[in-house]
Parts: sequence; structure tokens; C-alpha cells
Amino acid sequence: MKSFHTYKVTTEHAGLTVETYLKQIAQISGRKLQKLTRLKGILLNNKPVYLQKKLKVGDMLRVMVLTDAGSGISPEQGAIEILYEDDNLLVVNKPPYQLVHPAGKTAGGTLANYLAYHLRQLGIVSTVRPIHRLDRDTSGCVMFAKDARSQFLLEQQLKSKTLRRVYWALVKGTIAPAAGTIDAPIGPHPTLPNRRAVNEQGERAVTHYRTIRTFPNATLLELELETGRTHQIRLHLTYLGCPIIGDGMYGVRSPLISRQALHAASLSFTHLAAKRKITVNAPLPADFAQALDRLASASENP
Repeated sequence: MKSFHTYKVTTEHAGLTVETYLKQIAQISGRKLQKLTRLKGILLNNKPVYLQKKLKVGDMLRVMVLTDAGSGISPEQGAIEILYEDDNLLVVNKPPYQLVHPAGKTAGGTLANYLAYHLRQLGIVSTVRPIHRLDRDTSGCVMFAKDARSQFLLEQQLKSKTLRRVYWALVKGTIAPAAGTIDAPIGPHPTLPNRRAVNEQGERAVTHYRTIRTFPNATLLELELETGRTHQIRLHLTYLGCPIIGDGMYGVRSPLISRQALHAASLSFTHLAAKRKITVNAPLPADFAQALDRLASASENP
């Protein structure tokens, strides 16, 4: 059964052609418009319409929802914790030690494999579309779009900073000042291909931070990304001389936790249909919480 998105033309957009409206207001690509035209998937007031037709106030445009031919990922049954879901997207709580998407020699067991299975159970055969990614050992919120249009609109929010990502990190030492901004460019590492480095030839990278709690020789930070470079938070904190505890790549391993103590704590975005702000929070995983408890206990009983 075919499904449609419906758009009501307001005074602001009266006089636009169907093509201009769908490209600029509905954010539909020219390539997709061509496919919709071939399929007779664009209706104006429930009748087929040509793209150069001018719109009037109150006109109702209906656009067929194009379904993907396949998921692009092998569906695999596995546990996923869905923090938020609507018609356009999902936010999933990624556990540590799991990849977001197949990469390299890892073809299964990823969040995307499990999500493809979940969507198929709902009758949705769609490409799995992560809006952003987390490192294998980082836990917390990851957003996925359910269709190409939602992906485009969410990526626009990411670019315009209306999609906000907040992280918690447990770092070595004490940062001064207690709150601030790290603005240091990030580029390829000069000798190690799987690493990045702070260098003047890199792309601009900006991270905002504030101190949540201090311990003897450790600090719990809240961080917000303004840009999204690979390994950005990990590199920026090492650059400040306060590497993330447990980060064996850019710092040192720790008996407190067997991975980098970095958690994507929350995501805030604008609901694509209702246009209201949504904030989704991911609880701290057990290993991170236990590391905090051990530090708190040590500071209370020196």
C-alpha cells in the first residue's frame, strides 16, 4: 500500500512552483523528484500535477513515500535499547565495545545489524542511516534516521547546531579553568593511519566543556561538540594535558575502567513533524558508574 507525505501551502509559499516548493521547502532532491514524476507520485489536491504548476494558498500537495529496495545491512537479532522512536528516527543507547556500523572485517554484531532486524519486524525495509557515530568503546546516544528525507533534515540540524550532543568524560587531573572552550584543529596523524592529531594543517575543531565534579587527580566533565571531528573529545582533552581515563590510544589504560571513560549522555533536536524540542538522555553504563563510585569512595576515605 502506498503512503504519502502531505503538505498544506501557506500564504508564505503561494506562487512557488511545485518543483520549487518540493526542493526548497520539502527538501526533496532533484533526483528523487524525477523518480516521483515517473511514478506519478506527486498529487495536487488529489490530482496528478506537473512540476511547473504554481501553488495557491490552501493547496494540498501529496508526495509518495519512496521505500528502499533493501536495508543495506544484514538483519541480525540482538539486544538494542531504544531510548526514543517516532515515525522519522530512533535514538539508541549504544553499549561500550560495540560498533555502530559494520567496518573493516566486522560485518555483524553491530548496532546497525540489530536495528535492521528491529525495523524489519516493524515491516520497514530501509537503509540503516546513522546521523553520527561513536567510537567502539564509547557508550550512549546514537541517532538513526528511518528514511532519506529524515536523514537529510537531521543532518541539516547537525550542521546548524540545532542537533546538540552532550558527553560525559572522566579525565586525569584537574582542568583550569573549570569551564571553557577548546579550539584546536584536528587532522591525520603524521605516522599512524588509524589515529588523528592536533595540528595546524587540520580542520577546525571546537569542544565546550564544564566541570561537574572533581576528585583527587581526576575530574568528571560535561562536554558539548560544536564540530564533529574523528576522536575530537579524546584528542582535545589529551591536548589540554587531561586525557580521558582508560584511553589507551591517546592516554593511558587504567584499573578504574577497561575502556575510555566517555559517554554520549544526551541528544537534543527539533521534532521533524511537531517542531518542538526533544531531549533524550542515556543512563551511565555500569562500568562508568562504578569508576565514579570508586573515586568518590577513595576521596571520602583517603
